[in-house]
Amino acid sequence: MTLPNPEQTPPSLPQTTPEQQAELREKERKEKQTMAAVIAGVVIFLALLILAIYGLMQPSTPTDKIRDIFIIVVALESLIIGVALVVLIVQLASLINLLQNEVRPILNATNETVNTLRGTVEFLGEEVVEPVVKLSGYLAGLSRMMELMGIKKK
Repeated sequence: MTLPNPEQTPPSLPQTTPEQQAELREKERKEKQTMAAVIAGVVIFLALLILAIYGLMQPSTPTDKIRDIFIIVVALESLIIGVALVVLIVQLASLINLLQNEVRPILNATNETVNTLRGTVEFLGEEVVEPVVKLSGYLAGLSRMMELMGIKKK
């Protein structure tokens, strides 16, 4: 059993340049920062939620005003969601238009090209390849016959 040479690397492993390694390190750093920001956001949200619940549990809290403000906030959220849905529907209509007017003609042209190529391959198979194969067979037979008669040597 031979030990692998540490100077040789297997050909299946890709070599990375220092620039690529720097990009990978930068990407990992950004991912860690994003994860830390998400965790901090969740912790702050939970802290605010606990603080709000504690404040609402106090007997002197005017819950009727808070309820009214919450209803207004929910109405504004519904309005924003409605606008977002309208924008989504417009974008979906634009995508459908793109698919029908841009992609479908490209697919039709590609399909026509494939059919043309199929016909060309059939033609070449019948008119070029078949005669060459037949001629090659006849020549091989003639060559073998000449070998058997002793006219031609192997």
